[in-house]
This record gives sequence, C-alpha cells and structure tokens, in this order.
Amino acid sequence: MSTRKLTVLAVGAHPDDIEFHMAGTLLLLKDAGADIHMWNLANGCCGTMVYTYDQIIQMRWQEAQDSAREAGAAIYPPVTDDLCIFYTAEMIARVAAVIRRVKPDIILTHPPQDYMEDHMNTCRLVVTGAFARGMPNFATHPPEAMWTGETVIYHAMPHGLEDGLRQPVQPEFYVDIGSTLARKRSLLAKHCSQKEWLDVSQGMDSYLVEMENASRAVGRRSGRFEYAEGWWRHLHLGFASREADPLRAALDDRLSLDAVVR
Repeated sequence: MSTRKLTVLAVGAHPDDIEFHMAGTLLLLKDAGADIHMWNLANGCCGTMVYTYDQIIQMRWQEAQDSAREAGAAIYPPVTDDLCIFYTAEMIARVAAVIRRVKPDIILTHPPQDYMEDHMNTCRLVVTGAFARGMPNFATHPPEAMWTGETVIYHAMPHGLEDGLRQPVQPEFYVDIGSTLARKRSLLAKHCSQKEWLDVSQGMDSYLVEMENASRAVGRRSGRFEYAEGWWRHLHLGFASREADPLRAALDDRLSLDAVVR
C-alpha cells in the first residue's frame, strides 16, 4: 500500500471561486494532512469597473497567490481570460497537464450546472482532463507523462444554490466547515479587488457576508451543521474504483449524507 500523502487539487474558473465555494473543505483536508493545490483557469480580467486589463490581471494573480500562501497550498497560473474558458482540445490539453503533474487523489471543482458558462466549462474540462490522465497517446500542453493513479472528482454547489433554470440543487453530502469558516473568510478577503466589482455587477452588499450567508444556507439544508459546503462525487468510471471515496475517508467525522440518498 502506498504511503504517499493524500493530494488534493481544487480547480476554479476565476480567482476567488475556490475560496467562495470550496475552501472550507479544502482547509479541512489540509488539516487532515493532505497536500493541497489551487488553480484558477481564468485570470480575472473582467472583474473590475475601474482598472485596465493589465492592472486587474496583475492584481488578481497577486491576490490568488496571497490566498494560496495563507492556505499552505501550491498554486498554478491561469491559462485564459474571463469568459474564454471554452471546451476545446487546447484547453483539455492544458488541464490534463496540470492533473498529470499534481497526481491528485481528490479533485474539487464546479458542478455541471451553474449560473455561468465559465464555471460549467471548467467542470467539463476538469472531467475530461482527468479522464485523459492515463492515455499515453493524449499529448498535454506542456508535455507531461501519463499518470494512471486513481482520482476522484467532487463537485461543489452552484452559486446561488440553484441551477440555471432556478431549480434548487441538493448535494449528495455535506461537510461541516464551522471550524474553518474564519480561515475561509480570510482567504476570500485576500481578493479585495472584488468587493466593488461584486457590489456593482451582482448586487452583493459584501462578498464576505455573501459567502458566509451561502455557507449558512447550505448548513441549514444539512439539518445538522451551522455552516457547510455541499458536494457530489462524480461517477467512478474511468477515474477510480466504485468504492473509492477519499474525501469521505479523510473527513468522515465532518460529513453528513443527504437524507435523499442515504
């Protein structure tokens, strides 16, 4: 049996997506001894009403690095602009390269249905990139040797806790993030350039308060936790054995199954 440390890769569309939707669970995995990695596919270039393209990219990359440093995570640079996360062969090759390099036991990413295409396309790219990890004839960019280890993908809750047709979304299971909420908030606060943008563009009075309210709402749905993040485990075929569930194994005492699927 391998003694390699549990390795977790969190993949978001934009700088601050991981912190908003996934960081509570990611920090719990870090506390449980995992090596954690953070990657935003887009550079955040559209997240401003006042800064130039070059200014906001530099600012948001610095914010992302500050957050990763505080979390104790490795971080990888973005590969495209906002609203340009498309499901293309080039992007699949880029995503597969990072997955092969990191060799994650666990991948945390967006759900298949969400409020914007960047999130949903990130999900699709991650799924295909992970599927291609062990295919020797699939060339990544940059080149990375194939990796045939098991990886299990977990999908976070959509923003607003509804799909694109306004239907409430119920996760497979909940993770209690009460003990990491303050740290999750601190990581999100690193993305200070986003306060004005989110106030204007999406009507968020404060993105930090909005995150806490969303975490509290998920906690209420659990019927057990005050603050929670909700997750689904992706189908195992092509990724891992049916029984593989490393997130649950690592955080079993922090986890509650939804009553619908218990």
